[in-house]
Amino acid sequence: MKVLGITGGVGSGKSKVLKYLETEYNAVVVQLDEVAKKLQRRGQPCYEQIVAAFGETVVGADRELARDVLGQIVFADAGRLEILNQIVHPAVKQWVEEDISAKKQEQIPLYIIEAALLPNAGYEQICDEMWYIFTEETVRRGRLEVSRGYTQEQITRMIETQPDEEMFRRVCHVVIDNSGTFEQTKQQIDYYYMRNEEEQK
Repeated sequence: MKVLGITGGVGSGKSKVLKYLETEYNAVVVQLDEVAKKLQRRGQPCYEQIVAAFGETVVGADRELARDVLGQIVFADAGRLEILNQIVHPAVKQWVEEDISAKKQEQIPLYIIEAALLPNAGYEQICDEMWYIFTEETVRRGRLEVSRGYTQEQITRMIETQPDEEMFRRVCHVVIDNSGTFEQTKQQIDYYYMRNEEEQK
């Protein structure tokens, strides 16, 4: 089983790339943000630790975490954000490692880990290869404006919080340019995936 990391900035079109790999190459796709949300639900590993660290103010009426309240706390205080990350990130990584082991037993051919901040998350040892989905900023801005209704000011703030292009290129083995048509993107995906399959034979 090949473990592939997929990363890229907001609006780069990662979701479409993931869907293509899922349908064409029978990939199992794991998005770290979704795993993190799941592990923070009531009864899951991170829940009690977060409540102990941040208090009952982060618990909603339904006894689930009030994510908006927790977000306001951590994004206003870097120290508090670090505390949250120290709770969540190791739990997510452990879940992923256990899931990879399980999927190997099922003989899944391709396992994909996706996160915008993957280069900062320490998954280099877990992934056989990491791909950067590059998209020109003007294209990203247009997509976010149309698909999510964001203002240009909101988009600027989001882009500024993410790693810059140079860092993505430095860490990743492959760059997929998703600035043009998706047919062009698919050709690149097929080329790099099949090239790696040939190299492993």
